[in-house]
Amino acid sequence: MDYKDTKAALSTITYNKEVIEAPTENIYEAISIIAKRATQINGDLKKELVDKLDEFATYNDSLEEVFENKEQIEVSKFYERLPKPTALAVEEWLNDKVYFRTPDAE
Repeated sequence: MDYKDTKAALSTITYNKEVIEAPTENIYEAISIIAKRATQINGDLKKELVDKLDEFATYNDSLEEVFENKEQIEVSKFYERLPKPTALAVEEWLNDKVYFRTPDAE
């Protein structure tokens, strides 16, 4: 999924409790599902960031020299400006883009 083209909030906002719990009719279950999705999103973003930073990596035998690569800094700043994984997960939840199931239900 492309997390860069999302309309998730960049800062903290307040949501209506009834809207969040509507699909499950249980606020705790809804928050648990959102938290698990946020963990998945965080893992995806972290893997993507590490892969992009590895493209610009310069390997040195000397531990004393530290090179600041401008491309790495720009990539890092871009990922810092993205919405937080929890905001992305809540946005997906509110737009019914999260699939969940309960194994107990028939």
